[in-house]
Amino acid sequence: MPRTAAVCLVLTLFASTIATAADPPGQFFTHDGVKFYYEIHGRGEPLLLVHGNGGSSADFKAQMPYFRKRYRVIAMDSRDQGRSSDSAGAITYEKMADDLAALLDHLEVGPVNVLGWSDGGIEALLLAMRHPGKVKKVAAMAANLNPTEEAVHPEVIAAAKAMLANVPAVARETPQGRREVKLTQLLLDEPHIELTALSAIVAPTLILASDHDVIRDEHTVAIYRHIPNAQLAIFPNATHMVPFDEPGAFNAAVDRFFRVPFVKKDRVADMLTSLERLRASQNTK
Repeated sequence: MPRTAAVCLVLTLFASTIATAADPPGQFFTHDGVKFYYEIHGRGEPLLLVHGNGGSSADFKAQMPYFRKRYRVIAMDSRDQGRSSDSAGAITYEKMADDLAALLDHLEVGPVNVLGWSDGGIEALLLAMRHPGKVKKVAAMAANLNPTEEAVHPEVIAAAKAMLANVPAVARETPQGRREVKLTQLLLDEPHIELTALSAIVAPTLILASDHDVIRDEHTVAIYRHIPNAQLAIFPNATHMVPFDEPGAFNAAVDRFFRVPFVKKDRVADMLTSLERLRASQNTK
């Protein structure tokens, strides 16, 4: 898929899933003056799902049936999005990360595994930085640390600017229009996270992206390299929408990371060990 088409999907799919998905049973809690909607499905080790810009917990419809069989899945609609209420002032990723921490406090659960996609990936990283005791492992899909062309392809920024400019004046005065403006502005203004700040993440972390993502490959790799206990997964011939387009491959990669004990690899020692095992297996044939 051309990246321009992927950009359009990234900026529109989440809103469309809200309109078409049936309203599942959920609950509410209030934090920082915002009434948050959340759902809990399944049983087992807790897993927190964090959606992307303009979306809702419904964005994980390709993940929920898979993970609810193995985990107690917790999914919340972020402030000014989905079924959660609007907030006063500008949104920041730090506020949304703190909202997630408040939900975990409300549920008296933790530490939890966290899976974040797009903006949710940013929030997942910040949750691990700001509230390390609440996080067991982190899987962050297509996160970025700044809103510049250093991190994001220029056509993505151009598409966001065009979307913001094309919101009619009349629409800007409606609740949905105000949300659209606020959330699109967030894409252009935030986040501002230094690479060196990622060293504060102590939880094992899986950094994921696609080779045709809206996030630059080199930026994804830089994030991976600055987290002490990190692994990297790049999906081939895929886009920012790989959790939706190829849920089988995506879910299996994330699930394996959560379930397999984390062992930091040594490039040379592990290679030599594997070579010895390979030769031994060949000698037995």
